[in-house]
Amino acid sequence: MLSPEPKLKPEVKRPNLVVVMGVSGCGKSTIAQKIADTLSYRYLEADDYHSEEAKSRMASGIPLTNEMRKPWVRSICGHLRQLARLHIDCTLAFSGLRKEHRDQIREAGYNTIFVFLNGDKNTIKRRMDTRANHFMPTKLLDSQFDTLERPVNEDDVIAVPIDVPVGDVVTSSLKSISKKLLTT
Repeated sequence: MLSPEPKLKPEVKRPNLVVVMGVSGCGKSTIAQKIADTLSYRYLEADDYHSEEAKSRMASGIPLTNEMRKPWVRSICGHLRQLARLHIDCTLAFSGLRKEHRDQIREAGYNTIFVFLNGDKNTIKRRMDTRANHFMPTKLLDSQFDTLERPVNEDDVIAVPIDVPVGDVVTSSLKSISKKLLTT
């Protein structure tokens, strides 16, 4: 007598996470918020997960070490796992400078797409010089570029140039995100 076929649980679709990444001043928060608004996703700001000590250190012009970033990334990932269990689609403004940190975000229970806001140092420095009320001083931009491990051969990363108006960056990002979501 043949035993019945085992019943397979239907595969539950993971919620979507769009991570807008890049060095400080490239427009992560602005672009991530606009994508969240357009897609009706929850917006998360990675800077909100920094300790006061880390923010103070950066405000003083002292870059964070990788050791200092570890609890920050763990905290972000813990919150993302909670939201993934609730099946909440999100956008996250997150530097994602190190591949190791991007890999940790990939393990948070989401269908993850990274939007890498790619720009040259001079363009970003000009933007940083005009923004107000941010703890990250322009003098840390060099350390951001030094820490950046460009996302090469990472299939879930979309590179978007930022030397165009913000609306064009958002439109380009959304088109690429839609294509990625259709193929996953």
